[in-house]
Amino acid sequence: MGVAIRRAGEADREVLVRLLDEAFLHDPVSSWVFPDETHRRKVHGKFLGVFVDVTLAGGRADLSEDGSAMALWLDVPAGRPEEEDDTPARMREAADPDNERAEQVGRLMGEIHPHDRAHAYLLMIGVAPERQGEGIGTSMMAPVLERCDREGMPAYLEASSARSRRLYERLGFVFMGTAVQLPEGPRMWPMWREPRG
Repeated sequence: MGVAIRRAGEADREVLVRLLDEAFLHDPVSSWVFPDETHRRKVHGKFLGVFVDVTLAGGRADLSEDGSAMALWLDVPAGRPEEEDDTPARMREAADPDNERAEQVGRLMGEIHPHDRAHAYLLMIGVAPERQGEGIGTSMMAPVLERCDREGMPAYLEASSARSRRLYERLGFVFMGTAVQLPEGPRMWPMWREPRG
């Protein structure tokens, strides 16, 4: 399935945040961070909006022309960052300052993020709920994975559900062997993809 994709900019921020909010509202990880659904509906977009801001500032945000899907990518250099990533703290502050889980999830993912090789990092991908299962997510990832293959660059992501893990496996991502177990919550699966020749 072909999907017309364009690069998103600051003017698209609200659309990107809305898509992420809708796509992940009932995701196991979002439900763990914000167990009360009424509260989640109020703060979830603010929480995920930090990912959008980080990507618009220094990454690649792709948006389908029809506004049904988006993907956020960052190019991560080899080597440990010199400064601590403040994104988890920003997420907590923006959405729910009294909720330590809003920061904890980002810290746990940061601890397992690989740094030995430069790679493309799929920070988030979101498809409108009524369009999920149509192959749009695969199409949204294609331009960056094709670039990775051309340039010999690996890719990395964290799957937040068993369903998404299966999708990523079909695209060549391999579970790295140690899942992140959120305290009294779901698992997340770090996944790595070597470039295809």
